[in-house]
Amino acid sequence: MDTAVHTFEPTPEPLPRQPANAPQLRTLLLTDLVDSTGLVERLGDAPASDLFRAHDRLVLQLQQQWRGRLIDRSDGLLLLFERPIDGLGFALDYARGLIALGNERSIELRARAGMHVGEVLTWRNSDEAVSVGAKPLEVEGLAKPIAARLMAMARPGQILLSAVAEPLAHRAARELGERGQHLLWKSWGRWRFKGVPEAQHVFEVGEPGVAPLRIPPSTPKAWRDIPLWRRPAALAAEVALLAGGALGLWFIARPEPAIAFNQRDWVVVGDLRNLTGQSALDDSLEQAFRISLEQSRHVNVLSDLKARDTLGRMRRPPDTVLDRAVASEIAVRDGARAVILPTVAEIGGRVRVSAEVIDPRTQTTVYAESAEGRGFESALHSIDKVTASLRGKLGEAVKSIEKDSVPLPDVTSKNVDALRAYALAQKAQGKYEYAQALQLFQRATQLDPQFALAWLGQVRVYYSQENATRAEAPLRRAQALRAHLPPREALYLDAWVSVHDTPAQTTAKWVELAQLYPDYLPGRGNASTWLYMENRFQEALAHAKAAAIPQNLLQGQEYDSIGRAQLGLENYAEAETAFKRSFASTGGSSRRLVSTAAARRDFAAAHAYEKRLEADDPHMYIERTSLAIDEGRWSDAQAMARKALALTGDKGLGSRYLELPVAVADWMAGDAEGARTHARNAVDKALAALRRTPDADVEDDAALALSAALVTQRVGGSDATGEVLEVLKGHAELIKAPHLAELAAVVRAGQARRAGRSNEAIEILRPFLTGRERYQTHVELMESFASLGRSDDAIVHAQWLQDHRGLAYVELECGHCLQALNVADSNLAMQRAAALLQQQGKSAEANRKLAAFNRLWPTEALPAYLRM
Repeated sequence: MDTAVHTFEPTPEPLPRQPANAPQLRTLLLTDLVDSTGLVERLGDAPASDLFRAHDRLVLQLQQQWRGRLIDRSDGLLLLFERPIDGLGFALDYARGLIALGNERSIELRARAGMHVGEVLTWRNSDEAVSVGAKPLEVEGLAKPIAARLMAMARPGQILLSAVAEPLAHRAARELGERGQHLLWKSWGRWRFKGVPEAQHVFEVGEPGVAPLRIPPSTPKAWRDIPLWRRPAALAAEVALLAGGALGLWFIARPEPAIAFNQRDWVVVGDLRNLTGQSALDDSLEQAFRISLEQSRHVNVLSDLKARDTLGRMRRPPDTVLDRAVASEIAVRDGARAVILPTVAEIGGRVRVSAEVIDPRTQTTVYAESAEGRGFESALHSIDKVTASLRGKLGEAVKSIEKDSVPLPDVTSKNVDALRAYALAQKAQGKYEYAQALQLFQRATQLDPQFALAWLGQVRVYYSQENATRAEAPLRRAQALRAHLPPREALYLDAWVSVHDTPAQTTAKWVELAQLYPDYLPGRGNASTWLYMENRFQEALAHAKAAAIPQNLLQGQEYDSIGRAQLGLENYAEAETAFKRSFASTGGSSRRLVSTAAARRDFAAAHAYEKRLEADDPHMYIERTSLAIDEGRWSDAQAMARKALALTGDKGLGSRYLELPVAVADWMAGDAEGARTHARNAVDKALAALRRTPDADVEDDAALALSAALVTQRVGGSDATGEVLEVLKGHAELIKAPHLAELAAVVRAGQARRAGRSNEAIEILRPFLTGRERYQTHVELMESFASLGRSDDAIVHAQWLQDHRGLAYVELECGHCLQALNVADSNLAMQRAAALLQQQGKSAEANRKLAAFNRLWPTEALPAYLRM
């Protein structure tokens, strides 16, 4: 598999159509342009008219960008949105847009905005009513006056949200990109709205320097819900009563400073101070403290490896003690909200575990927690008590802690030596010292066979080494001990078990993990990888972007995932930017930059990037081969493909799937016999691997077998379809995986078309036209429609192939084993379209298409069997 696997969704069903008179849950946004009447007086009729036209253009642009539905427009706006984040995006851009319009005219232009989520009723007015001035669509419901009250009480430039809208928008703020990370969220307490029986919690969101970020003023229709004891008359009496005791209470119980935590803030855990004299406890208890704290869904712990990486950027040795000052500097650099400093000490014969929460900017203690017990065996229970209390204060409700947590002794080990071995293994794996990490994880399970996390650690090491066969045994041991894993790690385990047992469900498992723990970076990364394998690029992009944050040590790999998804979506500029960021971060390969430039036919840039590719890495020759084919350099393509095959030797997955680029290069160069030989070699090698038990690369070998069968159909010779499909019957669960199921369908459709059953071929492939279909699906549909004389339909698919060259380069099968064929087909589709247009009598259009094709590949340079 040629993707980065992170060892550390299904597309939601469409909402059912609501009856016309049924309430619908929608986001309502109401805005009001401040002092619009005064604008006309100050500007004059003509300039004001020009301003309002510019305003309307801004509204139309933002309405389309954020998928809003404009219900009413006068001095203010009423819009409906499907999602709160879309309404917020509109409001933020509208505020900025008004400022820009005002600056152009040397006036201040602001609007008030209120947003709420609730049920509304909508109905259409009759044509007669609309013709006399009624709105086309009416919206009513309690949600509308709540949004109106919020809008009316807002200050100029202020965006107010209800308690329903705020958490939904806040949770999705990452979708706004970098801007979403800098938004400020304020709570303005409980308010009473006229005509609304229950008090409403009011929030503000805005950008620094743009939004007022001040408490709204009370109005006759909206006022703060102040408790009786806080009202002025009551306060006057209370002051006299409390004044005498206040001074004494100040010294007895001085107030602690506080950090305003948001959901899923990051924290840095400093090195544990061990004052017991028992050095064996250092790593053991520090690891236990981290594991217990990491069970939170609301607070993220910066990984130890990332902290050590930041030490490098601070020009400090990696073994620098993370004390108050150093950990605080790391927190400031990596955007963490707090530092937590754990301590263990022996006091009066009892073992006390304590932890301080530190504000990293002032290095002051915000609050502290401690627990103690008798004997060192009590330390794990004490850590549980301390971290549970911390998690509650860091923003997690007690009920959530009880629901989502497993007691620490149940998820780790009561054996201190086993826990220490686990901690050392974690550090070794973080340094990519896999042999040492594996040895230490194995030592931990020897000391405590019930230590589920240590078995799972062995699984992570084997997958990091791409050794799925060796991962099988510890995976099953961890699976048997699933109840001993924290909830998050249990889901992580389930996903890897699915890779082995139910591949068709694996993507859904990774997406489930990412949704439940959105800041668990390995879950996000693997969700992106598996979605990418299924051509679900838009979804993959969202997860990769969420994981490409400064706190992620693998940020460079996530930018590579972003680039792949953008290339699959034909967003070439965005893909190039992401690949460059990945290259700058990891110092890895430039092969994706070659693909991006070639996909948009910028061959000069492609060659510049090609010069950076490693000469001794066989995988780099896949892009070199495809680029040579794209430019019609057949002999170069043959040389590059053979070089890749020679570099792999006779072992490993590469020695199997690199037969296919050789087959395609030979086919394009006119060596049909060589093409058939190498295609057959790929079939035989893949089937031999699939017949072995176990096959560590079974998923890739299944993809290779199907891809090789497809290539044998194209280059002639014996059709391997029947043989391949027969062997894959023994892997029935495996080929339910979406990408394999579609490849199998393409192979079966090609077999049917060649047997004269093109209608059957079309019906086989029709269910896969979902918007994420594979490149060769359209190649086969083009040929099937052409064979039936349905040239209009065939031309549609030929054009699709020409328009999706990014997909041709980036689509993942067995290590991009079909990339060369896809690239060839992206050009051959132009020739096929010219022939089909000629058949329709559209000679002028056909000649233009053929001339464009001949500029790429002169027809006379093609072998006879590729000319049309």
